[in-house]
Amino acid sequence: MDLFEAIFLGIIQGLTEFLPISSSAHLRIVGEFLPSAEDPGATFTAITQIGTELAVLVYFWKKITRIITKWFQSLAGKVDRNDPDVRIGWIVIIGTLPIGVLGFLFQDVIRDTFRNLWLVAVVLIVFGILLGIADALGRRERTEADMTYPHGLALGFAQALALIPGVSRSGATTTMGRALGYTRPAAAEVAFLLAVPAVFGSGVYELIQAIREPGQSVFSLGETAAATVVAFGVGLAVIAFLMRYLKRGSFLPFVVYRVLLGIALIILLSVGVLQPY
Repeated sequence: MDLFEAIFLGIIQGLTEFLPISSSAHLRIVGEFLPSAEDPGATFTAITQIGTELAVLVYFWKKITRIITKWFQSLAGKVDRNDPDVRIGWIVIIGTLPIGVLGFLFQDVIRDTFRNLWLVAVVLIVFGILLGIADALGRRERTEADMTYPHGLALGFAQALALIPGVSRSGATTTMGRALGYTRPAAAEVAFLLAVPAVFGSGVYELIQAIREPGQSVFSLGETAAATVVAFGVGLAVIAFLMRYLKRGSFLPFVVYRVLLGIALIILLSVGVLQPY
């Protein structure tokens, strides 16, 4: 049964990681309704996110390798440091610092306090509304070529908010991107690229901890590995869908979904169907 639960949660992870609806919140909530009725935990969540980030590498492989190549060539003076790809490379580095530092300093709070379902419910609603406002009022004209270092740092701090389940890594960075005037596809693509080092760093760290202390996760390493593989396949399909959708669609459906999910969660907590921890 644990294997089937892990695989099901891997599907949920793949479906929700790139949509601005918070994969960590969904894993936290769905876990309560599975036969084991257990929170999958921050360790399981972080490790399965390795699978979805591998999907980012596959989907954006040409772009990522071009950025890395030009970034190193710029260090040797072979490429102009103002080249858009070089700038994106530096922005990913700069934007990763906030979540790296805050994630390390507050890892105990992230594992425990931030997983309170009351907090998750409120955050789902509040950040859903913020996404809706930013998407509606954004200037919608800037592209990745217009990305600046201050904007990159702002996106990095927005990404750091995703340490709280319910915020959504892609949702927070996309909200900031839209507020700064970037087009929907540009905001989403930068959000995906920005997440790669942060998610891999967190996932590898949690994986090492899980190997050292196997009892940290409710699932075994084998079950978690199966969930990670499933998350990769589903996540790859979701990226392809989302990038096509954003060329013509808005974030409004996701905003409505977040608000309704948050309200439903508050009701379930209020009547005692769910407990905060």
